[in-house]
Amino acid sequence: MNLIVVGLSHKTAPIELREKLAFAEKHLQDALEKLLGLPAIKEGLILSTCNRVEIYAKVDDSSTGKQTICRFIANYHQLDPDQFTAYLYSYVNQAAVRHTFRVAGSLDSMIVGEPQILGQLKEAYQLARNCGTTGVLLNNLFPRAFGVAKKMRTETGISQNAVSVSFAAVELAKKIFDNLKDKVVMIIGAGEMSELVAQHLISNGVSNIFVSNRTYERAVELAEKFAGRAIKYDRLLEEMSRADIIISSTGAPHIVIYHKDVQAAILARKQRSMFFIDIAVPRDIDPEVNKIDNVYLYDIDDLQSVVKANIRGRQREARQAEEITDREVIQFCNCLKRLDVAPTIVALRESLESVRRQELNKALSKLAGLSDKERQVIESMTQGIINKILHKPISSLKHHSAANDIQNYIDTARQLFDLKEQD
Repeated sequence: MNLIVVGLSHKTAPIELREKLAFAEKHLQDALEKLLGLPAIKEGLILSTCNRVEIYAKVDDSSTGKQTICRFIANYHQLDPDQFTAYLYSYVNQAAVRHTFRVAGSLDSMIVGEPQILGQLKEAYQLARNCGTTGVLLNNLFPRAFGVAKKMRTETGISQNAVSVSFAAVELAKKIFDNLKDKVVMIIGAGEMSELVAQHLISNGVSNIFVSNRTYERAVELAEKFAGRAIKYDRLLEEMSRADIIISSTGAPHIVIYHKDVQAAILARKQRSMFFIDIAVPRDIDPEVNKIDNVYLYDIDDLQSVVKANIRGRQREARQAEEITDREVIQFCNCLKRLDVAPTIVALRESLESVRRQELNKALSKLAGLSDKERQVIESMTQGIINKILHKPISSLKHHSAANDIQNYIDTARQLFDLKEQD
C-alpha cells in the first residue's frame, strides 16, 4: 500500500507554527506540482486549514517518504526543519487510513462533530484530482473516507446539539418558539457575539431584525448587514415590546434592562412569550426578569452549561463513531490488498498469453492447409491450457489477498513467473 500521512494540527503545534506551514489556497496547485516532482512521491494531496496542515501521499518507501515530505515542507516554506519536525506526526498504511477516516468524520477536530473539515477535505481532494496528483490509492481512499464520515453522521448523534454559545442560543429559541420564521429579533449592542447569534437566527428563517446601539451609526451598519432596521438607543425600551427574541451584549458596566421594563413589555404584548439572550459580561439584563410569566432569560453561563452538556453528549456519540471507523478501516484495507493483487494477476495473464500466442503462431506456421475450424480448435485448446495453468495461482492470490503476508505471495508469484516489478 505504502500510504503515508505527515502533518501537524491544533493538537500538536501552536497557531504561530501552523501559520508558518500553511499553504495559501492560491498556491496549492504549485505546491502539489512540486510535491509530485519528487521521485519518492507517487501520489499526493495537501490539506491546509487553520487547525491542520497535512500531506497525504503514496510513496515507494514509508521512511524515505517521510523524510522527503519533511524536506519538501522545509524547502517550500524556507524554514529550518528543526523549527517544526518535533511537532509533526506521521501515520503509515492502516494507521494512515484510520487517521484519514477520523479527520473526515471530525473525530480529530477541535470540536468533535463540526462539519467544516469534511468540506475542506473534499475541496483538497478535488483540487488534487484536477491537478492529476492522485491515483488509484488516493482515489479509493478519499471517496471512502467521505462515505465513512456520512455514515458517522447518519448512524450516530455526533453532529447533533449546539456546541457554540451562539448556536446554543438559537437551539434554545427553537424550543421556546416552534417556528422562528415569523419572529421579530432585537439586537442590543453591535458586538461580534450578537452578530453571530443573529447570523444563526437568520439561517433558521428569521427575517425581521431591529438593531439598537449607543453609537447609532454602528447600529445602522449592522442593520444593513442583516437587511434590518436601526433603532435609536433612547427608544430601545419603547420598541422592545415588538420583539420576540432580544439579544443583548452592550459592554455596559451596569444593568440595561430592568424587571419593570420587561414587565411593561410583556403586558403590552398581552403575555406573548419573550426570549432574552444576555451574552454580556457584566450582565445587561436583570436576573429577576426570569420570574415574569412567559419570559425566558438565559445568560452566558446558562448557554455555556448547555454547550458543555452537548459536548459531553457528542463525546459519547464519538465512541460509537470510533467503532464505525474501526470496522471501515479493516474493510478498506482488505479492499486495498485486493487492489495490490490485481496488477500481479493482470501481469500473470499477459505473460502467459504472450507465450501462448508466440508458440501458437510458431505451430500454425508449420501446419499448412488447416481449415478455419481447425485453427479455432487449436486456439481454444491453447487458451484452455493457459486458463487451467493460471487457475490455481490466481485463486490462491485472490484467496490470500486480505492476509497480512499477501506481499509474500505477490513476490513469489512474480519471481516464479519472471514478471516485471510493479510500478
